[in-house]
Order: sequence, then structure tokens, then C-alpha cells
Amino acid sequence: MAPKNVKEEKQEKAEAVEPKAEAKPKKEKAPKKEKKAPAKKAAKEPSAAGDDGDKKAKKKAKVSKSETYKLYIYKVLKQVHPDTGISSKAMSIMNSFINDIFEKVATEASKLSRYNKKPTVTSREIQTAVRLVLPGELAKHAVSEGTKAVTKFTSA
Repeated sequence: MAPKNVKEEKQEKAEAVEPKAEAKPKKEKAPKKEKKAPAKKAAKEPSAAGDDGDKKAKKKAKVSKSETYKLYIYKVLKQVHPDTGISSKAMSIMNSFINDIFEKVATEASKLSRYNKKPTVTSREIQTAVRLVLPGELAKHAVSEGTKAVTKFTSA
């Protein structure tokens, strides 16, 4: 007799659920129609009056893209290996690498200026920071390139 009771209970539950399921969509449909109609009107009214505002917001969003070194990485790659390309993932890794090195050099240069009780970070602090952060031969080449860049900048 237990299986009959289980079957009867399942049928009763199914019957109990079905009317509720039918009732819920009816209740949901009516408010949705009411909500949609004002929403459409509301969307039309601000868009007619605020198209310029929406476009400006979109333009501002486009302008506020994060700055990257991707263009410069690509230019250097083409100088060194003109026939070689780079994947977007590799480009992202290189960009992260440059940001990391920049942060390390800037932090070290800031510490050096504080140690010397100077309020300004100059090319001298940057050069010393590069020597401290980068290893061996890489530091020598970086200092050489930096000196060349500063000389070119001051002569222009």
C-alpha cells in the first residue's frame, strides 16, 4: 500500500504544482507587460533628448582605454626581426613585463630621492635605479640607451 500512497502523493504534488505554474506565468506576464511599456517609453524619451549624452558617454569610454606599450613593443620587434610576428597573449605578457620593470625602477628611484632628501626624481636617480634593478650586462645597455635618449631630448 505504500507505493500507492507514494503515487497518489506524486499525483497530488503534480496537480498542486501545475495550477501554481499556470498561475505564476499569468501573474508574471501582466507585470512584465506593464514594466516593458513604461521602460520603452522611458528609454525613448531620454534617448531622444539625451542622444548626445549617450554618445559622449560612449566616446569617453573609448577615450579612457588603458595605456599600453603594445605599439612600441611591436615597433621594436620589427626593428630587430622584421619577419617575425607576435601573438596577442605574448604581447600581453611583454606589456606586463614592461609595466613590472617600470614599477620596480620607479620605486627604487623614489627611494633614492628620499634617501638623499631631494623632492625630485631626476635622470641620475633613474640611472642608479636601473643599475640596481637590472642585472649585469642588461643594466649597462639600459644605461647606455637611457643616456643616449636624454642627450637627444636635451639637444632637441
